[in-house]
Amino acid sequence: MNPNPSRRGFLAASAALGAASMLPLRAFAQAAPLSLRATRHTLDVDGRAATVFRLANSAGGSGLVLNPGERFRVDLTNELDIETIIHWHGQIPPNEQDGVPDMPAPMLRPGEVRSYDYAPISGTFWMHSHVPVQEMQLLAAPLIVRSAADVAADRQEVVMFLHDFSFRPAEEVLAEITGTTAMAGMDHSAATAGAPAGSMAMGGMSMPMGGMSMGGMAMGGMAMDLNDFDFDAYLANDRTLGDPEVVAVENGGRVRLRVINASAATVFWIDTGLIEGRLVAVDGHPVQPLTGRRFGVAMAQRLDIELDLPKGASAFPLLALREGARERTGIILAAPGAVVARLEGLGDTPHPAFDTDLAQESALRAVTPLASRAVDRAEMVMLSGSMQPYVWAINGKTWGNHQPITATSGQRVELMFHNMSMMAHPMHLHGHVFQVVAIGNQRFAGAMRDTVYVPPMASVTIAIDAGEAARWMLHCHHMAHLASGMMTEFAVSA
Repeated sequence: MNPNPSRRGFLAASAALGAASMLPLRAFAQAAPLSLRATRHTLDVDGRAATVFRLANSAGGSGLVLNPGERFRVDLTNELDIETIIHWHGQIPPNEQDGVPDMPAPMLRPGEVRSYDYAPISGTFWMHSHVPVQEMQLLAAPLIVRSAADVAADRQEVVMFLHDFSFRPAEEVLAEITGTTAMAGMDHSAATAGAPAGSMAMGGMSMPMGGMSMGGMAMGGMAMDLNDFDFDAYLANDRTLGDPEVVAVENGGRVRLRVINASAATVFWIDTGLIEGRLVAVDGHPVQPLTGRRFGVAMAQRLDIELDLPKGASAFPLLALREGARERTGIILAAPGAVVARLEGLGDTPHPAFDTDLAQESALRAVTPLASRAVDRAEMVMLSGSMQPYVWAINGKTWGNHQPITATSGQRVELMFHNMSMMAHPMHLHGHVFQVVAIGNQRFAGAMRDTVYVPPMASVTIAIDAGEAARWMLHCHHMAHLASGMMTEFAVSA
C-alpha cells in the first residue's frame, strides 16, 4: 500500500469497503492461500434471530478482497453438514474450478477442503453456492479484485451487498413459488422432467393456461409479472433499514460504491438521493460514465457508482428499491458530526418496473469492447415460461432435456436472447465475458457483462469469443426459474 496515504485513503482502508468490516484488506505480498469457510451464521433481522449460511473469511467476516496482481489462491472448507459447492460469479477460472455440481467437479462433502488457484479479473464480483436453496439461505459473499487504478485513486470504497430474505426454510419458499415439492439441491447432471401438463407448446414457447401472479403491471396490454414472492426482509450488508449499516465517510470525499445484487428473485433500483452518481462499471467491467440518481440492477448483476459527496456534516442514504413494490433497504454514508435519521423500510408508493424498454442497457458503452471481427455463428435462444404451471425453459426445453448451445474454442458467437414470457430473465453465462451488441434490431457497442437482463417480449443480442473447450452453464439467475429448469449449457469444443 501507499506508505503515505491521504486522509481519504486512510478512511478507505480503515472505515469501509462498504460492509467494511466484512472485507479485510491485506498487504500485496501473497503467501499462504486465503481461507474461506462455508458455515452457519446468526443474523438479527429487525430484532428476530435467523440462522443462515455464510462464506466466512479468515477474520470471520464475509467476502474477499484481492489486491492488484494477486492470484485467487483459496482453500475452501465445507463446515456445513450438507454438501455444497461455490461458483466464482463472473470470474473465468479453469472449468474444473468453476463451481457447478458435477460439471465437472462434485460437490464438497461435509468437512472437505478444496483448493482453487487462478488469475482473477479485476472488478466487482461475488461468489455463491450453485445450489438454489443454499444461495437463498445467503451462502454468498462479495469478491472484490482491486486494480492498480483503484489503489492509486484518492477515494473510499464502499460495498452494498443485497439480499432478499425469508425466515421460512428456502425449500418451503421455493415450493410455494413453483407450486411443487422443492428438493434440497438441484442435480445439474441428471435429467429432469419436461414441461408439465397444463402448458401448451407453441413454437418453443410454454404459454400459460392459468392465471398470472400478483405483482404484475400492464405492458402493452399484457400483464408483466415482476415479483412472484414477498420476502420477509430485504437486506443491505445483512441489515434492514431498521438498523442500517452506517459507513463513516470524509467530509466532501469521493466514494466508489460497489453494488452487488445477490438476491434470489428481486430486482432493485439503486437510488443515490441528493447526490448525482456516475455509473462507471457493470458486472466488474468499465463503461463510459453514465450520470444519474437512479440505476437498476437485476439479480446477479453489479454496479460501480462514483459519488462526490457535498461538504458538510451530512448523512447520505443510498437506497435499494424493490421494483414493483414499496419495500426498500440500503446503507447510509455519514460525514463526521452527521445526524442519522431513521428511515422506514417502505416507500410512499410502489417503485416502477426496471428497464422494460432497456433504456439503461442501451445507454451503456464498453470502455474496452470486443475486437471487431466477423461472426462465426449466430443463434437465437428462446426464453419461455409461465406462472401456472410454473415452468421456465430455454429453447422450449428444461434442464436434463436441454439442447446444448455449441461452439468451437476461438469462434465469435452471437446469441440473441428472445424473451417470449411475461417475466424478465437475468441470463448468466459461466466462464466468459460477453458484450451486449444489439437490443432488438438496433446494433451498438454496449457493455461487457456476464449477466444480461432480458425483459418480457424483448430481445437482446450478446457477442462471445468462445473460450476453454468445456461445458459451461448458461441459465437464468432468478433462483426459482433456475430450479424449475431454465438452464442449458454452452458446450465449447476444441
